[in-house]
Amino acid sequence: MLRRYRATGADLPLGDPRRAHGVRMEGYFWRFTHPETGQVVVALNGVNRADDGTWATLGLAGLRGGFLRTTAHPQGWADPSALGAHAGDAFRGETDRLRVDLGPDARLDVRITEHAHWPRRVFGGSSFFQAVPALNQYWHPWLLGGRAEGSATLGDQVWDLTGSQVYAEKNWGAGGFPEAWWWGQAHGFAEPDACVAFAGGVVSAAGLRVEVTALVVRLPDGALIRLGNSGTSPVRARVSDGRWTLRGRGGPWTVDILAESGPDAGHVLPVPLPTERRNVAGAIEHLGGTLDIEVRRRGRPYWSGRSTLAGLEHGGIDRAASELRRRGAPPDAVDSPPASVRP
Repeated sequence: MLRRYRATGADLPLGDPRRAHGVRMEGYFWRFTHPETGQVVVALNGVNRADDGTWATLGLAGLRGGFLRTTAHPQGWADPSALGAHAGDAFRGETDRLRVDLGPDARLDVRITEHAHWPRRVFGGSSFFQAVPALNQYWHPWLLGGRAEGSATLGDQVWDLTGSQVYAEKNWGAGGFPEAWWWGQAHGFAEPDACVAFAGGVVSAAGLRVEVTALVVRLPDGALIRLGNSGTSPVRARVSDGRWTLRGRGGPWTVDILAESGPDAGHVLPVPLPTERRNVAGAIEHLGGTLDIEVRRRGRPYWSGRSTLAGLEHGGIDRAASELRRRGAPPDAVDSPPASVRP
């Protein structure tokens, strides 16, 4: 019964959302921020389930130089017993190590230590929505800090990522991605233990349709704030081209965020159509935006910070397709096959 329940995408309270559920899409995402060099590198693996088996949406991108490599890989596997996402020899992501090989000019090999895991609580990042079956999207930021040891090859440059701050999350759902969403994550504050992440969108299932934004702040002292429960800790989000404004309140906490990035600075990232075994342009992601945060406790200032290396995303298939047309690129420009799977 528990396996059937998790196959809807849901997790019981005190469950482990990192384990694969068996839904149409299990997405894994890592982000490396190196404040000293100003480099940001992201890697993603969406393990997708078609009617005839699994495949993967893979991506590797860097801030400096604007590097991006994505592909639809014919193999994909998500671990049902622990955090793990594989795609043949092209991608292997686990709790302590990440290896990506999308060709000789698109590689990453990093070990991850000093983990700041999501504290074990009743629910994960999606809060009580975690227990609702068959939603189109769930979200869990399972790693709010860590230290990288390794390097990335991006085009003709090799970047030493040792010392980078590490963030990782998982998202999954019955049908891929919602019709519209917004997301952000930031390390690179003056206080290295601070981390901010948020994710919002239109959540739907069985007649339910509601706009939800979850906001997570790991304070410099290690304490965690999680806002986004309608009624008890609502988060209001306003998102437009190049600007993300959030305000959340819950218990003694009030959190205000203003994030910005230039409209031409974003990568166009793919999202999968799981049953069709193909990717489409789905999200505009900025790797180096500015994020200002102010946290108040019982109305008094508690912590404030600024990152100039924030990841900021505004998602939606129609929006991303329009951006590709504006840039003069064909609709399938999100995918370039890695050397290991080229015909």
